[in-house]
Amino acid sequence: MGKCEMRNFPAHFVTLWFRPDVRAIRCAMAKSSDTTAQPTPMMAQYLALKAQAQDCLLFYRMGDFFELFFDDAKLAAATLDIALTSRGDHDGAPIPMCGVPVHSAESYLARLIKGGHRVAIAEQTETPAQAKARGSKALVARDIVRYVTAGTLTEETLLDARRDNMLVALAQVGGEASGEVGIAAADISTGRFETLTCPIADLPAELARLRPSETVLADGATIDVPGATAFDRAAFSSSRAEGALKKLFGVATLDGFGQFSRAELAAMGGLVAYLDHAGKGTLPFLAPPLRKASGAHVAIDAATRESLEIVATTAGARAGSLLGAIDRTVTGAGARLLAQDISAPLMDLSAIEARLGLVQMFHDDAGLRDQVRGALRALPDIGRALGRVAVGRGSPRDLGQLRDGLGEARMLRERLGRLPDLPPLLQQLLPALDGHGEMVDALSRALVPAPPTETANGGYIADGYDAALDELRRMAGDGRRAIAALEAKYREQTGIGALKIRHNGVLGYHVEVPARAADALMAPDSGFTHRQTLAGVVRFNSVDLHEEAGRVAQAGAHALVAEAAHLEDLTTAVLNRKADIARAADALARLDVAAALAERAAEGGWQRPHFVPADSAGGHGGQCLDIVGGRHPVVEDALRKDGQAFVANDCRLGESDRLWLVTGPNMGGKSTFLRQNALIVILAQAGGYVPAQSATMTLVDRLFSRVGASDNLAKGRSTFMVEMVETAAILSQATTRSFVILDEVGRGTSTYDGLALAWAVVEAVHEVNQCRCLFATHYHELTRLAETLPALSLHHVRAREWKGDLILLHELAQGPADRSYGLAVARLAGLPPAVLKRAKDVLARLEAGKAKTGGIAAGLDDLPLFAAAAAQENEAADPLREAIEAIDADALSPRDALDHIYRLKQLVAQGQRD
Repeated sequence: MGKCEMRNFPAHFVTLWFRPDVRAIRCAMAKSSDTTAQPTPMMAQYLALKAQAQDCLLFYRMGDFFELFFDDAKLAAATLDIALTSRGDHDGAPIPMCGVPVHSAESYLARLIKGGHRVAIAEQTETPAQAKARGSKALVARDIVRYVTAGTLTEETLLDARRDNMLVALAQVGGEASGEVGIAAADISTGRFETLTCPIADLPAELARLRPSETVLADGATIDVPGATAFDRAAFSSSRAEGALKKLFGVATLDGFGQFSRAELAAMGGLVAYLDHAGKGTLPFLAPPLRKASGAHVAIDAATRESLEIVATTAGARAGSLLGAIDRTVTGAGARLLAQDISAPLMDLSAIEARLGLVQMFHDDAGLRDQVRGALRALPDIGRALGRVAVGRGSPRDLGQLRDGLGEARMLRERLGRLPDLPPLLQQLLPALDGHGEMVDALSRALVPAPPTETANGGYIADGYDAALDELRRMAGDGRRAIAALEAKYREQTGIGALKIRHNGVLGYHVEVPARAADALMAPDSGFTHRQTLAGVVRFNSVDLHEEAGRVAQAGAHALVAEAAHLEDLTTAVLNRKADIARAADALARLDVAAALAERAAEGGWQRPHFVPADSAGGHGGQCLDIVGGRHPVVEDALRKDGQAFVANDCRLGESDRLWLVTGPNMGGKSTFLRQNALIVILAQAGGYVPAQSATMTLVDRLFSRVGASDNLAKGRSTFMVEMVETAAILSQATTRSFVILDEVGRGTSTYDGLALAWAVVEAVHEVNQCRCLFATHYHELTRLAETLPALSLHHVRAREWKGDLILLHELAQGPADRSYGLAVARLAGLPPAVLKRAKDVLARLEAGKAKTGGIAAGLDDLPLFAAAAAQENEAADPLREAIEAIDADALSPRDALDHIYRLKQLVAQGQRD
């Protein structure tokens, strides 16, 4: 092949092209330029694999690279920003091609998955030597060994250590008429597996809670989930799924796991079948499915989660969210569990109190908290290490992490077990931390202190564990020393001081000398055989070197085989205890969450919430939410960084005043007040302390937030339409046990329509839903509802005007606001003086017309549209005002004062003449 033929090749492929193991492929691709011929063996193999991969990008292994062809290459090159080249023809057109090195494929995979692609990995399933044994022109066999998708990742480098990676499967048995959908969700990196049935209307809320990386549906399913992956419909059969699940968990019946609905079974069956497909028959570790009962956690719809920014901001960032403000966990598993907790606050009071009891133990004992957090900080992520081992992608390092993590867990169990008066939850957790001693001891004896991630070079089994392995290593070591001695002998024998014995993957051990000294070794009687000539050096072999190299290679190969056998045995021992290891990982994560919440509470002076039954409500009667000195954790953090203090406020919703109407100026803190109380509810029912002086409450079953909205152009919805859809959901779903925050309902339409809608919504919440509600508004007319709605009370955020400036106090007070301070806020925002003066004139006319006729727009007919241009100029330039403001009264002498008076009189006279 000439240089001109190689011009379109990427550099790595030029090197690869001449390797012996790629020679058959090279010939096949060269023949593919004949457009009249049948597909070459290589092209036939590739096209067959691509047909299996379907819409996945196919990573086709060629030596040390994964190559992509045709449209796959175009897509990958654009996503990865790598060179797109071409080679040969197929059907009369050049074949687009790009590639990535095998040793760094994970980083490229991460970018492709993040870009929304799925990848099929086609590996060489035999060596070139094995292929050659089948025939001199035989092509190396290849097969798809794995599908890499967003929901099936286990590699440490591809995952966010502090976030779950959920794969969700959905199934609807009986079609749309059933009105219910089964959900199966799994994080295969840790084995977490849960299932539930929910009404189809609640599906968006459940998906928002789970935040799946990938969602799988039966092919042809009518459930609307944007971006979902369609999969074989037959896999979503409830009867077929039951048998598959029994086989997976080795049980005769699933009754011990719970009473699953047909929709749940179908969803679980689809999920397991999809995992089996992705792993090409290798299933990951899945813990027995945990059935989530309906109503087990607070229902929070997607819009509420977004507006409250529970685990991520509206921009998708962790920083600035509730999770970002409270997370003090020291392990990735703890961070993931904390996100789960606040995403699904509990409805089980006993479970909430159990979590709070553990948090209180760490909160009240700072020394213990510091010790436990220090121990946890040093722990590896054993849950994800187990996940990698279970799918066959584990390494000696993963086994070392399990050894270290479980060993430290045993010590932590002994330390905590000696404490008096253990909280009930801790008593439940401690047994899971023990019982791994035999396996930990075996791993400790077998593995070196810091095992490698790769197995190709061995060295991960400790000396002294296997005498036979030690002997093989000694033999290999002796051989390498003999080779070193041989190098010294050859230098002396030839007189070439620069002679070296080197090793590479193609020639093995060989003698290398500078080209200028090679002639002596080229002689027939030199005892050396020429192997290769390169620029500046020449390489040779010799009988003695070949024999020693053979002994080294043989001993080294046997040592690698022996290590691999031990690794397999150790892996089997780990997998035999995978369920117990997973329980230990969960227990450690729960300890981390409790200690972290205690740390956060100690930092901010947070308090343990107090829950009361609805029938007594601690003397409040019915439902209550009594928060004294409540604060917004995210806003308080931001203010603290700027050296400012957060103004705390009370929120006392009881049976006689369960609906608060909050008025006051923009920027006065109404929205912050609404949100902080919703976040306090979430923290309390998630089992954490809250940012308040005290908090007494009855359980909240549903949480709704209609605070702010934006256009949903994808669905053709305006801001006002979004607002009305969210408000409709609240009015149709909120119960007497719910907590609702509503901000500026009706502002997206005309004043009359908006006021009418806000009025009707307040009445519906009060009379029909009868739930605890905070309603912020600028419609001051709504305050009249306090005369007719007995459970509605009026409140406002305080503000004062001082010397023309608006002072926002951020304090909540009883009663309605005296006015909205809209013009004062506009002045703070920097509106031009002419516009402010115009607005003031319009406001005066509006108020005068309303007083006379009751019409809000009365009195505007004779107000010209910005007719007073001179008035704008006067507003913009007032010499008299400017002269007065320039006077420093404290610095004036009597004579200066008299001069200023004369000057001001002149300005007045000048103004009258103008």
